[in-house]
Amino acid sequence: MNPSSRRTFLQQAAMGLGMLSMTSAPLGAEAAVGLRKLKVVCVGAHPDDPESGPGGTLAKFALAGHSVTIIYLTRGEAGIPGSSHDHSAAIRTDEAIAACRILGAKPVFAGQVDGASVITNEWVAKMERLIADEKPDLVFTHWPIDSHKDHQCASQLTIQAWVRAQAKFELYFFEVCTGSQTMVFHPTDYVDITDVQDLKHRALYCHVSQDPAKIYTPGLPGNHAIMEEYRGMQMGVKAAEAFVRMVGSKQGNTIVGL
Repeated sequence: MNPSSRRTFLQQAAMGLGMLSMTSAPLGAEAAVGLRKLKVVCVGAHPDDPESGPGGTLAKFALAGHSVTIIYLTRGEAGIPGSSHDHSAAIRTDEAIAACRILGAKPVFAGQVDGASVITNEWVAKMERLIADEKPDLVFTHWPIDSHKDHQCASQLTIQAWVRAQAKFELYFFEVCTGSQTMVFHPTDYVDITDVQDLKHRALYCHVSQDPAKIYTPGLPGNHAIMEEYRGMQMGVKAAEAFVRMVGSKQGNTIVGL
């Protein structure tokens, strides 16, 4: 890394997530300084994706008094080997609802099928409506360059909703299993999740059917414990989550207090 690139990188790491600038105020203190309540949406392909990706950031928003909604594109129908789609969907839906309780989020299930997700004009319109109904200030979704087709579909549908949105929202992409799923991911922004790391882990561990311990086992490809530590090192904190801001999102300082 040349000196100029390193300076730019360090400046980005110090800033935190563009609109999600870190402050010294404790979580929940926005009421004392008159900050408005924000609406945050996360679009994930399967139950456990929002939890393992931006789960810490979502928890920080909820703890700070903001409204958080998680839209699951599918119910994880193909995610339990040897189990029928209906049985798997029932189990994984319950796990997602339990995880959302811990994160302080509202779950919404879009209705596509795990492993068979599609991008059609009808689904673009449906995702546009689902997101618009939440009137979000900020939306998170998968990085579009991902090895999992469902992740790609969730991302592309969200991008199309952003393009068509009458009321523009900030759009950020998150990573999951970097190296084995998320690829060519170069963060523009970071969020310190040190104080909510345990909360994020508790939410993910609701997804018992997905062997959550494996996601945090050192040495495995895309290991999230290492990802959180590495992104934390980049930001200069114990643990962090990294994001890429959608080029063309409005710039501003409307989201503070995390």
